[in-house]
Amino acid sequence: MSGSPVVMRLVASAYSVAEKAGAIVRKVLHSGDLGIVEKTGANDLQTLADRLAQQSICASLSRRFPKLTIIGEEELPAEETGEDLIENGQAEEILQKSCPAEYSGLKEEELVVWVDPLDGTKEYTEGLLDNVTVLIGIAYEGKAIAGVINQPFYNYQHGAGAVLGRTMWGMPGLGAFGFQLQEVPGDRRIVTTTRSHSNKLVTDCVDAMEPHEVTRVGGAGNKIIQLVEGRASAYVFASPGCKKWDTCAPEAILHAVGGKLTDMHGNAYRYDANVKHMNSAGVLATLRNHEYYVSRVPPSVLQALKSD
Repeated sequence: MSGSPVVMRLVASAYSVAEKAGAIVRKVLHSGDLGIVEKTGANDLQTLADRLAQQSICASLSRRFPKLTIIGEEELPAEETGEDLIENGQAEEILQKSCPAEYSGLKEEELVVWVDPLDGTKEYTEGLLDNVTVLIGIAYEGKAIAGVINQPFYNYQHGAGAVLGRTMWGMPGLGAFGFQLQEVPGDRRIVTTTRSHSNKLVTDCVDAMEPHEVTRVGGAGNKIIQLVEGRASAYVFASPGCKKWDTCAPEAILHAVGGKLTDMHGNAYRYDANVKHMNSAGVLATLRNHEYYVSRVPPSVLQALKSD
């Protein structure tokens, strides 16, 4: 369907490419050799799966959309990508959908794709496989306008015969697909926050939200899944550890169902090609009642985390 708008063809490709990347992530795990290297320390790891999945995503998308700007998490040497890593498919059910009018005329060269080939690498190396996601976010004029999240090990707790993996996607103005939207009951505040990057600012900020319950899980993509599936009301991370490739795809899916993702000051992040990669002022994401959570952020946190 070459008649579909570019952005719909890109999302349809990203869906198939994310599924391929998820299969690569599973294959590396099952091979038993993760090929782990430390990037900046023990909490910042890269595995063979990160490297192969990014190669697959970037090469597959740039072959079909040569004018795209693609920004991936891993700094990899320029090398020829093997044909076995290329994914040419496009999700037919996405091509069938009507593109929101404001995106129907977008050109390939106006779009920026942010790729986290394996979000939750530390959890991946520790066997916490439900925390792991593949993230492909699409931005236009600095805004996240579409996102694809693949969970390679979805269902893995169900034992040997379980079909592993699922892919969700969303686009503001069109909706979100691949999961059942649920909300935490209105009178409960469940905050999800970092599992391995906590500090006093993070805990002070979480406490200030007066949560009934706190869950600590890995992966930014996984935390947004907690929000849209009713397992958390807010994702609170008062620290500069998150990057644009962690939040672009999840933010688009969250926006598609009426949620919001900002820094701790309540300001939106931008996803232009030339922005700095670090989300320096932390991440605050909610499905509902964003203003409440912004209003609870302690002055000490706002002071420590300056908006870009």
